[in-house]
Order: sequence, then structure tokens, then C-alpha cells
Amino acid sequence: MPNVSAMTDKPAQNSDFVQSLERGLAVIRAFDAEHRELALSEVARLTGLTRAAARRFLLTLVKLGYVNLSQGRFSLRPRVLELGYAYLSSLTLPEVALPHMEQLVAKVNESCSISVLDDIDVVYVARVPTRRIMSITLAVGTRLPAFVTSMGRVLLAGLPDEELEERLARIEVTPLTSRTVADKDELRTILAGVRRQGYSGAVTAALNVSVHASRASMAALRREFLPLARRTAAAIEEDLRGTSDRRAGSFALPQP
Repeated sequence: MPNVSAMTDKPAQNSDFVQSLERGLAVIRAFDAEHRELALSEVARLTGLTRAAARRFLLTLVKLGYVNLSQGRFSLRPRVLELGYAYLSSLTLPEVALPHMEQLVAKVNESCSISVLDDIDVVYVARVPTRRIMSITLAVGTRLPAFVTSMGRVLLAGLPDEELEERLARIEVTPLTSRTVADKDELRTILAGVRRQGYSGAVTAALNVSVHASRASMAALRREFLPLARRTAAAIEEDLRGTSDRRAGSFALPQP
């Protein structure tokens, strides 16, 4: 990986240069596809910071929601996407995914979305709405409780057991509709079923197609929509691999 510590070896900057910001960004850049989790000592070594300084930056990023801390190891959280939202909106995942999503929407005449998990919420990072007179208004950046959404359940089910239980402990199961899951035991049963469906291994993003219940039966969703959505997810993943030197994350499809 690039030597992040080189950032701290630059000559003295002018009075307008904020070195603490530079160091904070260096801490974020220490993580990459091959270093998804790092211990404090590893971050200090990669950035050239002292352990004390690295600890302060990491814990600040944890407090702000950009970094996760679990069992002494740190990892980035999806909130770091906010730092480059303008860039992200036109490059990488959205740029690669949107043409495939548009083709899918043209075939099924229903909206398509991609989201990632941010703590106990899902965040929409790409969306192609259908051209209907009446449709649900959702946009990139929309946050929804993960436990009540199809994509959220796929993303939760993709977590390791210990991490899943830690997040479930902080989820407040409150009724949003008459069909909302009743309690955490029922939610665990649902998530176990999602895992058994096993559309993907390591899940980093989820894709879905939103269909009004009056327009398609469950059997039609599984027979007609699901195969198209799976092919779309596979095409996006393949293109992501082709535009990066490192392996792209996998997509999972919510089961109708």
C-alpha cells in the first residue's frame, strides 16, 4: 500500500496550512482494501504519528461516526462517503452502477436502488426511479432504519455474529406499520432466513427493486424480477472489478 507516513515528512508549510487536518486525513487513508481493519500501533506506523496522536485522531473519528472500534481494532464506516460526496456522486460505485440500473428499470418499469449499511441505518448511494405519475420520493443520501428494509436486512445478515448482536442491541424495534417486525427475536429469525438464502459472501452493498404490492405477486417477483436484479448486481460487481486494481465488494439481493 502507499506509504501514508510520507505525508508527515513534508517541509514546513505556510501559516495557512492546517497540519492536524492533514494528519487526520492520513489516518483515514491508512485503511484500504487490504487493510480494512487496523490496530492502533499499525495506524501509528503507517502514518508516522506517535501512538498517542494516532489514538486521539482515531477516537475523534470514532466519535464523529467515521471509524468503527471493535475489540481493539479500527475500521472505516460508510459515513466517510460524506467526505467525498460530490466526487462519489459521479464516480466509482454510482458511475458504474447507474447504467446497469437504468437498463433494469427500463425492463421492469420499477425503481431500483443501491444502499450500504451505516451502523443501524441504510444509506442510499445510488437510485434510479421509475417514470410513474406517483412514486416514492427517495434520493441518494436517504437514511432508513435497516431492520425494516429489505436491503437493510440483507446487509445486517451479512455481518459477523458478534457485530450483528452488538448492533441488534442498539436497534429499537418500534412499529412503523401494521406489518413491522414485532420484536428482536422475530428479527433474528428473519435475518437467519436471509443468511440461508445466501446470494453473496462478504456483503458490502445491496441492490433492490421496489414494486407496489398491487402490481406484482410474490411469485412474480421471484420468477421475473429476481433473476434480472441478480444479473444486474453481478454486472455491476464485474465492472467494479474491472475499474480497480483491488477486488470490489459484493452485492447481495433482498429475497422477495
